[in-house]
Amino acid sequence: MIEHDNDPFALFAQWMAEAEKSEPNDPNAMALATVGPDGMPSVRMVLLKGFDPNGFVFYTNLESRKGEQLRAHPKAALCLHWKSLRRSARVEGTTSLVSHAEADAYYASRPRSSRIGAWASRQSRPLAGRFELERRVAEYTAKFGLGEIPRPPFWSGFRIEPLRIEFWKDGAFRLHDRLVFRRATPTDSWTIEHLFP
Repeated sequence: MIEHDNDPFALFAQWMAEAEKSEPNDPNAMALATVGPDGMPSVRMVLLKGFDPNGFVFYTNLESRKGEQLRAHPKAALCLHWKSLRRSARVEGTTSLVSHAEADAYYASRPRSSRIGAWASRQSRPLAGRFELERRVAEYTAKFGLGEIPRPPFWSGFRIEPLRIEFWKDGAFRLHDRLVFRRATPTDSWTIEHLFP
């Protein structure tokens, strides 16, 4: 059985720390599922950039497909799978935008080329060809020169406030361990149970 101290964030932090030591690439890569205006689910890979008892944070262009979906339907699910450890963690919950101060701080920590890229990419919209993207990168590189690059008004982060967190650990003969933390609202206490595999 998965050992825990009744705190899903402490367990997640432990598993993430172990993944950072064993995963060859991007231990913070996660599949993010959102809901489109037609009710269809949509999933893609993004990077987890922070987590604490308030939730799990990632950043994106707010005008991207996922940004528009999350602003229209503020619910999401994510899944991190650590193949080297034969473990995964799943989260479901409500979403909200991070504060401007939080988004500014993270944006300022990004490499300069990534900050230019945030301005240049019209994420999820049609692209005529690679030259169009390269032209936009050159345009914004010239615009900002060696000066500061402010965070674009259309770029920020989302926090998933979990209502359900499930931990999965591979077991022999497919008799896996599954541990679920649930709550009705983000301010409620967690209920904890083990599930059949």
